[in-house]
Amino acid sequence: MQTLGNFINGVRCDSASGRVGPVFNPATGEQRLNVALSSADETRAAITAAQTAFASWKEVTPLRRARVMFKFKELMEQHADELAELITLEHGKVFSDAQGELVRGLEVVEFACGIPHLQKGEHSLNVGRGVDSYSLMQPLGVCAGISPFNFPAMVPMWMFPVAIACGNTFVMKPSEKDPSVPLRLAELLKEAGLPDGVFNVVNGDKEAVDVLLTDERVQAVSFVGSTPIAEYIYATASAHGKRVQALGGAKNHMVVMPDADPEQVVGSLVGAAYGSAGERCMAISVAVCVGDEVADTLVSRLQSEIDNMRVGPGLGLPEEAHMGPLVSKEHAAKVRSYIGSGIEEGAALIRDGRDFVCAGNEKGYFVGPTLFDHVKPNMRIYKEEIFGPVLCVVRVDSYAEAIRLINEHEYGNGTAIFTRDGDTARQFCEEIQVGMVGVNVPIPVPMAFHSFGGWKRSLFGPLHMHGPDGVRFYTRMKTITSRWPTGLRAGAEFSMPTMK
Repeated sequence: MQTLGNFINGVRCDSASGRVGPVFNPATGEQRLNVALSSADETRAAITAAQTAFASWKEVTPLRRARVMFKFKELMEQHADELAELITLEHGKVFSDAQGELVRGLEVVEFACGIPHLQKGEHSLNVGRGVDSYSLMQPLGVCAGISPFNFPAMVPMWMFPVAIACGNTFVMKPSEKDPSVPLRLAELLKEAGLPDGVFNVVNGDKEAVDVLLTDERVQAVSFVGSTPIAEYIYATASAHGKRVQALGGAKNHMVVMPDADPEQVVGSLVGAAYGSAGERCMAISVAVCVGDEVADTLVSRLQSEIDNMRVGPGLGLPEEAHMGPLVSKEHAAKVRSYIGSGIEEGAALIRDGRDFVCAGNEKGYFVGPTLFDHVKPNMRIYKEEIFGPVLCVVRVDSYAEAIRLINEHEYGNGTAIFTRDGDTARQFCEEIQVGMVGVNVPIPVPMAFHSFGGWKRSLFGPLHMHGPDGVRFYTRMKTITSRWPTGLRAGAEFSMPTMK
């Protein structure tokens, strides 16, 4: 069986670690290939390649770096169907959803194409008589990214295009569950003209990760994943003097006000809760209904929508499924256990996806769309991130109670409100303690020229990903104050220098 290795210094290379992990097709349950679990020495070799390449890459002009990004974008568009198919085969999301993931990743590449403007710095003439001040935004050096399984293309592209465009070099550690796409992206970057060693891919597990977190040559680490791992990444890398942006878990609420359009709410909520089988950090997993009438109407309509949903493999069907399988057998079992926990704690199970079987794909990792009503804040299915197709309906009596419920949750990644009232929406945006907010938009993922990140235990580190914060994260500012005297100065000055 094929074993995927690494991409180091411009070439694919086998791993000598002797350790491998299986990569499955979630729709069939069959193993596709093996992926190498690289050793610490192999990870250090990738860092060495990146460090060597940095010496020349940092000297390349921003315009030339941008042209590599332009060519990379062109190649990605040419190979979009190939890349989307790889995503579907290893993650399980339906093909159109995989295509959408690529588009959102490409938006960051497009943003990085503007690096000649984004990296300009600032300039002030005559801060003092004959004295000018200006800033330089210079690259850091070797940067590292550790990405999750749910977006094997998009999340890496939140990281490396901005880092590389800013003049850094990069070592990517993808998820072991779906490693094919990052390796293919590395090949396309080389074809686009990126010099060898600027972008490297190391497949592996905790052994490889720990090297990236502790090696003194790595200057910055980006991570997206669960909160416990994000905390570990942030603490370990920070303790070793690195910049860190670590995005953790989420429990995203949608507030449904009495004046909201029911059809718009249901249409938006079904896709936001069950798209990609709920394996999105921005998925809506809690609907907060203000009033029993709102909740009764919503639950009734959701039942009809769920009953009409097509669940199946992401490829090969005459009519594409709405939702595919979960990424692994173990994760599917975990989601089923959460559903059992909700029943035990007293939530009303309206639709149960635990026993769903996909005809023709009986060994696939499928869990059907699940709906709970009368969920309480003390229940595990409310408090914890399930990361599966499970939607919880919580009933509150007032807008104020909905706000308090969200603000008291430990996560603050994304949220939304559906209402026709502009004053309510404006107040919600000001009062809510969440990093990304949607108004009549169920999944408020910012465009690439804005920055992505949550609050509270959904983000560790001061800067968000991509957009202006991404440029700030991958550069360090140097401020220069200069004066060019017309002749030799007479005498020494010992007082604090001030501008006159």
